[in-house]
Amino acid sequence: MTKLLKPEALAAGDRVAVLSPASPCDRGLTLQGIDELRSLGFIPVFDEGIFLSEGYLAGSAVYRAEAFRRAWIDPDIKGIFSTRGGYGSSEILPLLEKSEIRAGRKVFVGFSDLTMLLVYLTNYCGLTCFHGPMMVDFANGSSGYDRDSLIKVMTIKEPEGQICPSGIETLKTGEQKGLLLGGTLTQLLASLGTPYAFNPPDGHVLFLDDIGERPYRIDRMLTQLKHAGLLKRASAVVFGEFPECQGVDGNDVRAVILRVLDEFSGPILYGFPSGHTTGPIITLPFGVVVTVKTGSHPGIVVEEAAVK
Repeated sequence: MTKLLKPEALAAGDRVAVLSPASPCDRGLTLQGIDELRSLGFIPVFDEGIFLSEGYLAGSAVYRAEAFRRAWIDPDIKGIFSTRGGYGSSEILPLLEKSEIRAGRKVFVGFSDLTMLLVYLTNYCGLTCFHGPMMVDFANGSSGYDRDSLIKVMTIKEPEGQICPSGIETLKTGEQKGLLLGGTLTQLLASLGTPYAFNPPDGHVLFLDDIGERPYRIDRMLTQLKHAGLLKRASAVVFGEFPECQGVDGNDVRAVILRVLDEFSGPILYGFPSGHTTGPIITLPFGVVVTVKTGSHPGIVVEEAAVK
């Protein structure tokens, strides 16, 4: 399996940048989230630029890309957190330098629209990163994010081990190992056909989440993944909770998954609380080896440290 480059582990007292790579953020929630970062022992670094608003974007693509680049190449910044998702991350990708990103190797965490940056970092730059909370989630404290998983994967230079939160359903049984990759389904599809397309290796473990999509839309997106040949590259598929995605006509997301993935031979889990969830967000390391297990305690076993 391909080994990705890993960032240095975060530690108490480290300076971490807070950026807005996508849509405008709420000032109050963002400042609450920044206070929560401080409570974890980190030193948040930010400026008024994170509160810029130009329609549905947090400033121009050039401004957002330069803010990201400055933080990434700054040796005093050890990690980058985001205010929120929304839309706009894809606009900054052509303005970043792959060589600078690979040399920087910082902790980066986010989800939703930030999936575009997660794909860029893992598939394009060959770095591990983290599918986890943003300031809007930190603002809600323990009800918004799972502190234990965040601290373990970002600060400890050992494999996290077994993650088996309650509520996970087994849609297909089995056990498979591979590099954990993925993100929000809508964003993964939006990357296809671009220079930054989601392009996972054979045998990877695919994590998918989304919110507010009707079952027929999920059917369409999963079918596109299937037709693009990406599903057959996966050894296992782990679905998030997919909140607000059940159909008013009785159609069920689980039934859609089983129909579209009827020929998929590996294990399929549903309801893993990372990304768009109804409770605390579990932070998952992308780009490391995990094992998906079903049985009496379905979940993910992280077999490899995500930091060094």
